[in-house]
Amino acid sequence: MSDQEDLILINANVSITVDTIQAIVANVKKKTGKNEKGIYRVDTADAVSDMITQFLLDHDFESYAMDAENY
Repeated sequence: MSDQEDLILINANVSITVDTIQAIVANVKKKTGKNEKGIYRVDTADAVSDMITQFLLDHDFESYAMDAENY
């Protein structure tokens, strides 16, 4: 697993189900809560990016990417 200092940000298109994005939005809203005006300020793209990054780190995507058999 890489250290945070070794990470770079890339923009990629990732296909996920509608159910997945709905779950992300619902859970981020719960975690963030409403502001003083009763409005949720949630950046869904950032939430998805953070979740995918954590998933890739937790599941050793680095080793997977280094294995030529996965291409």
